[in-house]
Amino acid sequence: MKRHSKDKSLEKAQVQIERHEAKYIIPPALVPEIREYIEPFCLPDPNGTGNPPEYTITTIQLDTPDLSLHQAKRNEALNRFKLRARTYGEPGTGKVYLEVKRKLGDVVVKSRASVPFDAWSESLIMDDRLDLRFKNRSEEIGFLEFKRLVRETGSQPVLILRYLRESYFGKIDHYARVTFDRQLCYLPSNGWTDWGTGRNWISMDTGLAQNQLYPFSGVVLELKTLKDAPHWMMDVVKRFDLIRCGNCKYSSAVWAESMFRGFPGAPDYALELLTF
Repeated sequence: MKRHSKDKSLEKAQVQIERHEAKYIIPPALVPEIREYIEPFCLPDPNGTGNPPEYTITTIQLDTPDLSLHQAKRNEALNRFKLRARTYGEPGTGKVYLEVKRKLGDVVVKSRASVPFDAWSESLIMDDRLDLRFKNRSEEIGFLEFKRLVRETGSQPVLILRYLRESYFGKIDHYARVTFDRQLCYLPSNGWTDWGTGRNWISMDTGLAQNQLYPFSGVVLELKTLKDAPHWMMDVVKRFDLIRCGNCKYSSAVWAESMFRGFPGAPDYALELLTF
C-alpha cells in the first residue's frame, strides 16, 4: 500500500501543539493576490501536488448522541473540544490521525496520535486490549486520551468532512502556517470506517453554510502561529482588509444538514431564512 507523503512530515511534528488560529472567509479571486504577497516569507507545503500544490483532507467527526460537542461550539463555551479521525490523500493511502482539538479561551491545543489505516475501527477504541506500537510515549498518551474521551462521552461518528488544502510554512518563523481550504463538502454517516468513497458529497461552500451570505463560494483562509504573529502575517490582514470570523467546518456541516432533515442545532440565521 502506498504511503502518503503527508505522514512523514506529520510524524516529525509535536504530538501536542498549542497555537493561535485566525480564520477568514475570502473570495476565490483574492487567493492569488495573498499567495503572491506571502511568497517572500513562506514555502509551499511539499506534500501538495498540482499548481497550486494541494492535498485532500478527509475527516470522520465524532460527537455525542445529543451533539454536545457541536452545542459547545454553538454556545461559544470557553473550554471545549472536538474529536476527529483524519486521513490525508485518498483514504487508504496513509495513516489515520486521531485528534483531540481543544479550545481554551483564545488558545487551540491539539493532541494527536497516528494509527495504521487498517487498524482504525470501533473495536480499536472500545476494546481494552491494545495491540499497537507508537513511536514514543507522548503519542501513546495522545491515543489513550482520545480513547478515554470517546468512551466517557459516548461519542460516535456523525459526519464525514472533506476539502482541499493549499498550505504554506513560514521560512524563518518558529511556527507560522497559512492555509487555504476550498471545495468543502460533507456526508452524514455513522460508520467508523466510512470515508465516503464513491458517494455523492454535499457542498458546504455556499454563503449560507458559511454563515456569511456572500454571493460567492468562499475560501477559508487560516493564519496559525504559536504565540505572537509575525509582522508579515499581520500585514496580510491589514493589506487585504480581512475580517476575522468563526468558521467551524464540523458545525457548519451540522447546520447545513439541519436544513434538510431537522438535524438539531440549526443557527438562528438559517431558521429565519428557511421560514421567510
